[in-house]
Amino acid sequence: MFEQLIQWDKAVLLYLNGLGSEAFDPFWLITTKISSWIPLFILFGILLMTQFPRRIALSRFGFVVILSIFITWLARMTKIWTERIRPCNDETINSAMRILKTPSDYSFFSGHASSSFAITLLVVLFLKEKVKWAPLFFVWPLLFSYSRLYLGVHFPLDVIVGGLVGVVSAVIFYQVYLRFIAPYLASDRP
Repeated sequence: MFEQLIQWDKAVLLYLNGLGSEAFDPFWLITTKISSWIPLFILFGILLMTQFPRRIALSRFGFVVILSIFITWLARMTKIWTERIRPCNDETINSAMRILKTPSDYSFFSGHASSSFAITLLVVLFLKEKVKWAPLFFVWPLLFSYSRLYLGVHFPLDVIVGGLVGVVSAVIFYQVYLRFIAPYLASDRP
């Protein structure tokens, strides 16, 4: 069963990766860079700061930062523990792929997918009452995650599990915020 899942993972990656073309390579190389999304992070900060009183905005922004650190650490530790080789370095399939980047660390699970889904979901949950169009922010993790398949640096299961870990982490952080931080801020108003 597990071996069949791994074979499916490789086959789906080869299919999706094979859809790429040189004409779109620059777009996906830019999309996969975290620095390309700095304007979006700035927008997240601006929306939090303009939609809530200062203390609440800073606490929510701080929680997003803490979640980012946590999810980055979790992805790094999981990669070290699982030691799954990246597709670009997998000799059983890399000759059949379009490879645009060749990181040498491990693959499972995708830090790009986990962090982008976690950050986006937590921001959307914080803004859902104030910014009705906030769900549009999910374009970022979808593009960011797909870029990892396009470039040949992650398998589909790396991205799927990374996205799920990000979503679960965001929900947990949101619940912790509602339970332990929000009441403190509400009861401590001047």
